Amino acid sequence: MPSAPRGTDTYAGCARPQPVGVFPLPAGFLLVPGGETTSGLCRTLADGRLPAAWPPELAALELAYRGNVIAAVDLLRGDDPVTRYNRFVLRPAGRPPEDPAALREALGAELGILVDVVRFALGELDEPPALTGETGEIAALVWSAHAAHAMAAGRLDDAARMLGEGVAAAADPSPGLAAQLMATAAGLRRDAEGPTPAVATDLTAALAALEHTDLATGRAELHLTLGSVHHELAGDDLAGLRTAAEHYLAALRLITVDTAPELFASAQVNLAGAYLAMPMNSASDQLRIGVAMQGLRTALTVYTRQSHPEQWASTQLSLANALVYAPAAHRRDNLVEAVGRYQEVITTREGLADPLGYARALANQGNALAHLGAFPQATAVLHEARSVFERSGETAAAAAVREVLDEIARHVATNRAT
Repeated sequence: MPSAPRGTDTYAGCARPQPVGVFPLPAGFLLVPGGETTSGLCRTLADGRLPAAWPPELAALELAYRGNVIAAVDLLRGDDPVTRYNRFVLRPAGRPPEDPAALREALGAELGILVDVVRFALGELDEPPALTGETGEIAALVWSAHAAHAMAAGRLDDAARMLGEGVAAAADPSPGLAAQLMATAAGLRRDAEGPTPAVATDLTAALAALEHTDLATGRAELHLTLGSVHHELAGDDLAGLRTAAEHYLAALRLITVDTAPELFASAQVNLAGAYLAMPMNSASDQLRIGVAMQGLRTALTVYTRQSHPEQWASTQLSLANALVYAPAAHRRDNLVEAVGRYQEVITTREGLADPLGYARALANQGNALAHLGAFPQATAVLHEARSVFERSGETAAAAAVREVLDEIARHVATNRAT
């Protein structure tokens, strides 16, 4: 599919390529007006980079790219097709909506299709618009919409093909969009095939394409996904776990808990998982355990029981497990905290939809109580865990709980004898 020449005037007084689809929404749907006067800025944005300075006439777009949508809308006062379209994207409250058909006609044959792409993204259309001869980054964005529709319908092969079409269309005019679509395709393959070396190769290529862009969140997402692939492939292999940890750390260097809270929390949890899976070979490894526990505590500032119940429960249990086995001078305090965290999850049953998850939480809490010497409480909890395991046919887990109960019985008998 041919691409529009880079930096040439086309429709509605806009220079091509346009940076549509490159940066996060809603700014990623906006058109840059101005023809040749802003062609350099268009190319910069299409490459995935933010300009060092915005021209005064594009103050509204600068505000939108910084996330200040309300202030951006206040500056979009013109009645030219591009300004009307940008208002349509940002949807200012209290103003009459644009008529989609009239706006499509005003934008012209090449850019008018973006109106329906936006409507599809907002859920106003059930299907994305059909391509009618669009080129370059415009065609790539439409292919992206079709791929999203195919993925939602479970047609993964079709989605992969459509993403490939999008990458080909965007490769020359909009490297930033092409890189984004490569990342989506790699993520799709990971979902379909699981963690494989071939998936890791695709993700690495997508990450390299985004390396010199200002798309920090997209790069962080790729590092997180690539880290999880290496994590699952590693098993107990130390080198693989270290590679995974490096990607998680790279993600955390690109974002903060304020700029991307959920992504930040997920990276903290995954990093903790990699650190806790590494063998303890030296005293310096204790520092790694401390970093893991601090990361889990940070994640719990994002994953609350009300907002993210499943992630909250999983992170609570991970932190409790780390507290039980962490070598520390304040071991008793750690155990008491662990028992309390187990109890929070057990009481609420958040994230414990299946009986086995509930039984594992009980078994871990019983083990912590036993380490504290609270044998009557530990025995009661462990008996309940064993009962659930036995009813579920988990004979190995039930046997492990019986071993702990036998050890407690021996301790109690020894204490009575002395």
